[in-house]
Amino acid sequence: MIRFALESSPSDAGPRAGVLRTPHGDVPTPAYMPVGTQATVKTVTPEELRAAGVGMVLANAYHLYLRPGHERIRRLGGLHAFMGWDGPILTDSGGYQVFSLGNLRRVTDQGVTFRSHLDGSEHVLTPEAAVAVQEALGADVIMAFDEPPPPTASRQEAAAATERTHRWAERCLAALRTEQALFAICQGGMFEDLRRESARFVAGLDVPGCAVGGLSIGEPKEITWRMLAASLAELPRERPRYLMGVGSPEDVVRAAGMGVDLFDCVLPTRVARNGACFT
Repeated sequence: MIRFALESSPSDAGPRAGVLRTPHGDVPTPAYMPVGTQATVKTVTPEELRAAGVGMVLANAYHLYLRPGHERIRRLGGLHAFMGWDGPILTDSGGYQVFSLGNLRRVTDQGVTFRSHLDGSEHVLTPEAAVAVQEALGADVIMAFDEPPPPTASRQEAAAATERTHRWAERCLAALRTEQALFAICQGGMFEDLRRESARFVAGLDVPGCAVGGLSIGEPKEITWRMLAASLAELPRERPRYLMGVGSPEDVVRAAGMGVDLFDCVLPTRVARNGACFT
């Protein structure tokens, strides 16, 4: 299991420093996790990641489930051996990827039926299946399966997706059979009261970490910060807080100043692969 220790926290709503202790090493926080969607951070070797001071990387369960397959990765020694990275790994459950498929997926309370973006084959992903896939991959931190509502969702649609996310988080916890750390995700759409309600629900779960999902997906920035503040206000300060999918330099600095501990985004490596850099 993991442990999180706060080393500096001047106030409940301000910047903080801590250490996330995992079976594969300690991660000083705030920390940005480069995204290795398909078990590799594109164009960057594990040695280069270490040299750059990276403490933790992210891989995506949805993509690895489709190709090369989580059972194949299990047989090859798990994700750490498969990708040649001996440091901490977090896997996303694939919730955002499945829901971004649009007309290629169908949602019920049981789970999501979707067609692969690779070959059109049909698959069913439930909270229990999402946990099983991530257990096979063997990451240090795994994520609960969630339903992120789009930024244009009505209050009724956002509330329904958030309630389903809560039920799925409970099912993920019940399905967990390993010592991996399962983080739960709060949603709520673009409604402050739903954000607070969801964060309070996640805070009440027996999970070692909390994530804020469904932000930075097309909404205006002022709404992003308002929704994030509402979520953070209800999350326990003694657990790590992970803001999913945020990675531009100015956004990371601002969110860290609000008390976020972990970040991930494809942006930095994508920008670099296309011949640009941040200064």
